[in-house]
Amino acid sequence: MAGYKPVAIQTYPILGEKITQDTLYWNNYKTPVQIKEFGAVSKVDFSPQPPYNYAVTASSRIHIYGRYSQEPIKTFSRFKDTAYCATFRQDGRLLVAGSEDGGVQLFDISGRAPLRQFEGHTKAVHTVDFTADKYHVVSGADDYTVKLWDIPNSKEILTFKEHSDYVRCGCASKLNPDLFITGSYDHTVKMFDARTNESVLSVEHGQPVESVLLFPSGGLLVSAGGRYVKVWDMLKGGQLLVSLKNHHKTVTCLCLSSSGQRLLSGSLDRKVKVYSTASYKVVHSFDYAASILSLALAHEDETIVVGMTNGILSVKHRKSEAKKESLPRRRRPAYRTFIKGKNYMKQRDDILINRPTKKHLELYDRDLKHFRISKALDRVLEPTCAIKTPEITVSIIKELNRRGVLANALAGRDEKEISRVLNFLIRNLSQPRFAPVLINAAEIIIDIYLPVIGQSPVVDKKFLLLQGLVEKEIDYQRELLETLGMMDMLFATMRGKEGTSVLEHTSDGFPENKKIES
Repeated sequence: MAGYKPVAIQTYPILGEKITQDTLYWNNYKTPVQIKEFGAVSKVDFSPQPPYNYAVTASSRIHIYGRYSQEPIKTFSRFKDTAYCATFRQDGRLLVAGSEDGGVQLFDISGRAPLRQFEGHTKAVHTVDFTADKYHVVSGADDYTVKLWDIPNSKEILTFKEHSDYVRCGCASKLNPDLFITGSYDHTVKMFDARTNESVLSVEHGQPVESVLLFPSGGLLVSAGGRYVKVWDMLKGGQLLVSLKNHHKTVTCLCLSSSGQRLLSGSLDRKVKVYSTASYKVVHSFDYAASILSLALAHEDETIVVGMTNGILSVKHRKSEAKKESLPRRRRPAYRTFIKGKNYMKQRDDILINRPTKKHLELYDRDLKHFRISKALDRVLEPTCAIKTPEITVSIIKELNRRGVLANALAGRDEKEISRVLNFLIRNLSQPRFAPVLINAAEIIIDIYLPVIGQSPVVDKKFLLLQGLVEKEIDYQRELLETLGMMDMLFATMRGKEGTSVLEHTSDGFPENKKIES
């Protein structure tokens, strides 16, 4: 028994998974915190100033949350009808909101009652924003109009009526206080200049526009609508740079990372895609439980907040990089110091004898060493091992099969024990990296427990599910083998055509081998 060799745990790489810097960066978030709102979360907006609170618009309320709080620190609810949007001013002190009754209201973060009320729209207001000078507000509504408001006087300055359908999104330039952009369900994105009475630029998106985003430099514009995300060059008169179609359903929101090097898009297909603004390729993707309506990133990408149609607000915080302060460890004098003296130097002829280190066996290795095969299998089927490290469980099953005792380890189990085995097989059988080992184990279980089927409804249901998975997996492998056979035949035919040679008789009567190119 002294020569027992521990089981070698094989590594099963996940097929198709490629680890990049973006993968590491965007996966470095904690488990999301979920907050239940009163209705679908239509808009999320972060304050540009510390402490970077964020406003959540849902139903007839606007909640202000602290970055790490799960309860609202302030609520604005003085709306006659549903609120659709709310945006912070550049200094983070004021908040402007639009509602279904066509009203635009201005709030002070330190108070509760609205400071200003702008009346002029006749239908729901879906987009509001502050201009770069902080003293004007732009709004777009379902009455097809875009209005510019003066905050000190609470008056309407300009009205643009160039859209022919609902105006559902918009943003103001961060550099020029006179420029702002709106997107409409008439498939167009228009740039307006407050110094004129008409739009100065218009581009055709091709789908109802759900969201627009202007880069901080003002040179690039991004529009989202339908399944498309399109990037336009504003310095070239609205020339289309790239059209992205990476979502399966309507894209509803856009967001830019703090560095400006990554573009994020949220969609009704429950995914958030991250694009590189250099190549416009997808570098990462997030999955969520429901369709996404709104998306926002905090300063330095420390927090990502996603609002969904089911009223759930998903908040992810970046993991803190705690630097471990390593205290200088005082080394004790070596044994030779006491024997040879403090100033002893190692000589060439000295022989160094290392003390052998004792290797401790894992619990499942101890069981295998003493031929407790059923107990070893039970240990690796515990949830802590089977869920977190299924590679260990598969390696033990493979070792038991190599020893020829897998059937003995699986036999004679009660309802609870066999359910645990069936759960593991159902969870991992469809994974290609585990399939060769687990299909064999599943066939052994089917052969052992098929005669006693019908005694437990819970086991029967899982048993039938496992049997169906095994049959489906075998069918997949059969189809793959047929496909490989057809491909081998095609490759062999192509090689035969490329290297076909025939014998031809020359003028002197001797045969000559000639190669015919296909």
